[in-house]
Amino acid sequence: MARFLVATFYQFTPLLDIEALRDALTSKCREEDIRGTILLAPEGINGTLCGLEDGLRNVLTYLRSDLRLAALNHKESWAEKPPFIRLKIRLKQEIVTLGVPDVAPATATGVHVKPSDWNGLINEPDVVLIDTRNIYETDLGTFQGSIDPRIESFGEFPQWIAQAEGLSADSRIAMFCTGGIRCEKASAYLLQQGFSDVYQLEGGILKYLEEIPIEESLWAGECYVFDDRVSVDHNLAPGRYELCRGCGTALAVEDKQDPLYIEGVACAHCHGRTTDEKKAGFAERQKQVRLAKGRNQSHFTSPKSKRKHPDQE
Repeated sequence: MARFLVATFYQFTPLLDIEALRDALTSKCREEDIRGTILLAPEGINGTLCGLEDGLRNVLTYLRSDLRLAALNHKESWAEKPPFIRLKIRLKQEIVTLGVPDVAPATATGVHVKPSDWNGLINEPDVVLIDTRNIYETDLGTFQGSIDPRIESFGEFPQWIAQAEGLSADSRIAMFCTGGIRCEKASAYLLQQGFSDVYQLEGGILKYLEEIPIEESLWAGECYVFDDRVSVDHNLAPGRYELCRGCGTALAVEDKQDPLYIEGVACAHCHGRTTDEKKAGFAERQKQVRLAKGRNQSHFTSPKSKRKHPDQE
């Protein structure tokens, strides 16, 4: 069975021609049969793509042929089946939405800490370790000893910082997120607010899991990802979670034992919040999925969820 390469990347750099860039990238990705999501904004690019290895590497080379993206770094993982079913390239105001004007990660961010140095930093007793991700992500896994702000979206982060007890401009703050992009924005925001000792995990959780042996790891659980894999384990292999097709909640095996769980229709989180009409529609969709699977064909099965790749990630 073919193995599919998955590449996640971002870069903050001025892009003033995002419409033209979208058209060129769409053409190149279709030429190479690449699927996934790319966000383009005046502040930069953010994306996750998948495809056969040669095709995806051709697209990455094409991206870096643009001098503005020559320094683009990416993180890799592998999947036995494509985690995306189509290509979406979208134009946005921000590639990761904080909602605060004049935050400029291309100009100044916190100190980037390599995965090999991360354990040493977060074990220092005066370091405040903050998970900048959303609730549905942190519930699947996080670093030992981290603070979980319990935010529903990244746009709530500034309000949480303003109200967080025990934080001051002199606090030593270390932050992390899935791939690093949210920490770029978050650390730039903290510097703007007068914090001076700010650190961030370079490459995010995914790079840490790629480089740090499991026996040395301070990561506990799985890492939520914004594609059909739902989560990855410490080896960056698809994890044990799958999405409820009714609401997009990540479900473990035990969640599917709940009597309110109906495959492809609802789970305990959404069963009481969806109408009988919607459930009937979801049931018909699930029937079509089963029929398509029996014919060894694909069927559009993405859940109706607000959990998009931030802007998305």
